[in-house]
Amino acid sequence: MFGNPSYPTYQAFLGLGIAAAIALLLMPWWIKLLKVEGIGQQVRADGPKRHLVKQGTPTMGGVVILVAISLTCLLMGKLTTELVLVLLATLATGVLGLIDDLTSVTHGRSLGLTPHAKMIGLTIICVTFTVLAVNWCGVAPEIRFPGGLTIDLGVLSTTICGLSFPWLYIVFCWLMIAGLSNAVNLTDGLDGLAGGTSMIAMLAMAAMAFLHGDVNLSIFCTACAGACLGFLWFNCYPASIFMGDTGSLALGAAFACTSIMTNTEVVSLIIGGLFIVETLSVMIQVVYFHFTHKRVFLMAPIHHHFEKKGWAETKVVIRFWIIAAAFGAVGLALFFQLG
Repeated sequence: MFGNPSYPTYQAFLGLGIAAAIALLLMPWWIKLLKVEGIGQQVRADGPKRHLVKQGTPTMGGVVILVAISLTCLLMGKLTTELVLVLLATLATGVLGLIDDLTSVTHGRSLGLTPHAKMIGLTIICVTFTVLAVNWCGVAPEIRFPGGLTIDLGVLSTTICGLSFPWLYIVFCWLMIAGLSNAVNLTDGLDGLAGGTSMIAMLAMAAMAFLHGDVNLSIFCTACAGACLGFLWFNCYPASIFMGDTGSLALGAAFACTSIMTNTEVVSLIIGGLFIVETLSVMIQVVYFHFTHKRVFLMAPIHHHFEKKGWAETKVVIRFWIIAAAFGAVGLALFFQLG
């Protein structure tokens, strides 16, 4: 471990810088390798016409993001059970995203894995993480709301092979991890959008993990933010590389798993409010079109709606960053109201 343990905030900020530096150093090499191998993004045929120029842009930048996060945690953090479990869940989700990206590239389409196959993989990761978090890390199977209200989801529990399975809490965590992973994935549609908003969300989570008393999880969160920062240098408009499902699914899982480990699930949904809005826009569009054959938005997710209205891509991204920062500030304020 580098740095002085007497100054945990120093360690956390140093972790951010180290992760950013690793991403900045490795990304040019990774981009060059992907170009040589001809591994590029497949653009949606029904997307904005201006996105057609992005066809073939190297993808799977999430691989470097995950490498930067892992190395930073090894260098700066103490490998506690909590840190190892969150890191492994993030890496496992990243591997699932990598398979999705490789499937998309191999088949020459933007769809990747089938939703059924992806959901099976996410379910295995979610259940495993939740059971181990409860039994190995002492995470309470409950939901805490600002103001002191707590709902116990451990009332329906079964003990199997010495491990407690709180079924209601497992379902809740499945919704959190699978939902937020897919939400960040849906947000990843414009240059710099998912990377910037994920960085903001993970910085807020770093503050909450630190105040929760877990410096190592705080370092993990700043490592995620730093890796996103280094990635943004190459992903800002016009992007030289995309993170792909490898990065977006992993970052969503990292965000959700950290919130579960710190019992800040409800507050994290506020901090990640932009991801929720993006997801709701898709759900509203699908349901409304099913019943009326009309559209609420010009295109979903909602960031494409504003593109269709004539906003420049950079304008949409920067304004969404601002919205994400506002959600983060509100979430941090509510954090102090937790019981």
